[in-house]
Amino acid sequence: QVQLVESGGGTVQAGDSLRLSCAVSGRAFRTYAMGWRRQVPGKVNSEFVAGIHWNDGSTRYGDAVRGRFTISTDNAKNMIYLQMNSLKPEDTAVYRCIAGATMTADDFSGPGIQVTVSS
Repeated sequence: QVQLVESGGGTVQAGDSLRLSCAVSGRAFRTYAMGWRRQVPGKVNSEFVAGIHWNDGSTRYGDAVRGRFTISTDNAKNMIYLQMNSLKPEDTAVYRCIAGATMTADDFSGPGIQVTVSS
């Protein structure tokens, strides 16, 4: 089992920046790819935001956030970060930290944290 706990959400204005953090713990968590997905109310499926590998730092981004968001790790602290710049109202969602066999997979997920971007 992998435990994930998000922090850093809140309400900001369009154009602002925000950093989400994810504390990672549990069994063999470094064998999993890490990432973030987001859920917009009313939409059936969650959207892939960003992913990263612990070992080589390789990353992947969803089309909607590429160039504005940056995912990173702090291996010493077992933390995952999502730096979100130039936020838009359409970025409003519940963001979940995920771990899985691939960067987009949510075999494990945190409870989620709300990010609201006002226009």
